Amino acid sequence: MTENQNQPREYDVVLGDASQVPLAAAVLGGIPGVKSRLASPIVEVKIAALSEALKYGDAGLDFIIGALQDESIAVKFAAYSLLKDRDEPNLKQQLQKYLPIFDFDVITVDASGKENGRRRHYAHFLPEDLGNGIVVEMVYIPGGTFMMGSPATEERREEGESPQHQVTVPAFYAGKYPITQAQWQAVMGNNPSYFKGEKRPVETVSWEDAVKFCAKLSQQTGKKYRLLSEAEWEYACRAGTTTPFHFGETITSDLVNHNGSSPYANAPKGLNRRKTIDVGSFPPNAFGLYDMHGNVWEWCSDEWYENYNGTPTDGSSWEPGTDNIRLLRGGSWSYCAVFCRSAFRLRYWAVLKGWRWGFRVAVASVSPSS
Repeated sequence: MTENQNQPREYDVVLGDASQVPLAAAVLGGIPGVKSRLASPIVEVKIAALSEALKYGDAGLDFIIGALQDESIAVKFAAYSLLKDRDEPNLKQQLQKYLPIFDFDVITVDASGKENGRRRHYAHFLPEDLGNGIVVEMVYIPGGTFMMGSPATEERREEGESPQHQVTVPAFYAGKYPITQAQWQAVMGNNPSYFKGEKRPVETVSWEDAVKFCAKLSQQTGKKYRLLSEAEWEYACRAGTTTPFHFGETITSDLVNHNGSSPYANAPKGLNRRKTIDVGSFPPNAFGLYDMHGNVWEWCSDEWYENYNGTPTDGSSWEPGTDNIRLLRGGSWSYCAVFCRSAFRLRYWAVLKGWRWGFRVAVASVSPSS
């Protein structure tokens, strides 16, 4: 190829989302063009190439299937979106092999608790088989930046939710549900819960109990399971929202297992079930996580601290406080709606148990392509 700087070269530009083609640049099209762009380190270029690959029949389809093994979750999802409505049995097998996905509705409500939005989402998960049909589903939480804490305008906020600050959380995997009694039994060999039920969240567990569960699960699986940090928990709960709840301005007993006799904002009074219920009984948030509000309080890894002054901004657990007092998030079946807010923080002795305390697990050091 000529060295003349005015002579276009085949790799000077790629077809895709670019709105303009640079002057004096050639475009490499067809299957060779798709192949070269899929080798690009730029995620947007790969995604654009996948859309073009559909034009080229079986050859293009092979490239889309191959993208299910890409290191980028965004590229995997792009390939999934192009394949999910096709009926070929081999495609269904490939989807489940390389990118297990579940679909769900995300619901939002106004300040009166009336539904004002519903949209279809999907999320990637990794199943952890504990034997005897017991599986822990770990949902991929994409990394991102959010404002942690509550704004000064949030109704009935507390000083411990200040100052609101920006935190960047790396990608990780979080439990689709709080740990259930069946999952606890499979790992620990007992069931301490007061409200019995295999699919109900395990409760009457201390922070120390939850840490022991994570250690034993890690030993059993070879992965590093742990509690979520407080920053990870709030980021995962909000799932891109900035309202008091991931559902919107309020919650109702039709959406959350809490003490509905004391509502939030303009929501009507609702049920007080006075017990835990099966996990997953209500709609999830936009990340595909269930029961982030209500059912049981969830232990976080951090020590208790009075406010966010000096807290880390990288999503990590903070350990500057009192070792024997730890943090819980999310509210429970017996607490009023205000305590179920995304930003609300509760402290409790690490060694004490309660039939309102449960937990959710995270996986550390797991890459999206693993």
